[in-house]
Amino acid sequence: MTSTDTPSAELPDHVRANREYWDAMAENWVAPGERSWASDRPAWGVFQRPQSEVPFLPGDIDGLDAIELGCGTGYVSAWMARRGARPVGIDNSAAQLRTARRLQTEYGLEFPLLHGNAERVPYPDASFDLAVSEYGAAIWCDPYAWIPEAARLLRPGGRLVFLCNSVVSMLCAPYDADEPSTERMLRPQRDMHRFAWPEGGVEFHLGHGDMIRLLRGSGFEIEGLIEIFAPEDATDSGFAYAPAGWSRQWPVEEVWQARRV
Repeated sequence: MTSTDTPSAELPDHVRANREYWDAMAENWVAPGERSWASDRPAWGVFQRPQSEVPFLPGDIDGLDAIELGCGTGYVSAWMARRGARPVGIDNSAAQLRTARRLQTEYGLEFPLLHGNAERVPYPDASFDLAVSEYGAAIWCDPYAWIPEAARLLRPGGRLVFLCNSVVSMLCAPYDADEPSTERMLRPQRDMHRFAWPEGGVEFHLGHGDMIRLLRGSGFEIEGLIEIFAPEDATDSGFAYAPAGWSRQWPVEEVWQARRV
């Protein structure tokens, strides 16, 4: 595991807060990471929708230079490596990356893992063909920082794909993580941006208009927006904020697809 060596005092406050939060939470994500590494069938989001239903990864990534922004235990990078890509993973949590490194050794898959802030990646301009984030930077980094950084890292024609909570999910999610989403909006959409949760993590979410303006202003052409609902036979996502009944009526997550112009 490589460190970007940015002194903690120089990191933005939300990066420091999220580093502490995820280092403390990392043990809870070891088993899910192990299950995902063991599977060669990518599945996405809290309801684990298969790639055939939610085409998160582009169809042909063989030979592409790819970066996973907020890689956690590294299973998305592992799926990309198995499909012929050359991935790099960066994550804010050293504890998460220790699990990723162990699983690399167990499965014989080697690719660079960086401990650092995905808002400032230590690679030159135009280093990659593909940038991805399943949650990761997509919700734990400030979009006004990480999306322009993704644009800088991508070559012309390179693709950005990220999965995050849906706008309606964020408007209806209670501040108590053990409570389900409501059928009424609990907060305004206007100026939505930073969400500091009682348990310590700091997330970022934008309304669709703001996200479109940010992507286009950063040099991206938007190619698609996939809204993810719970399947009809879903019973439990394992996440209190995403009960199956609610998530069949409203999208719980969304995938953005964009191309660098």
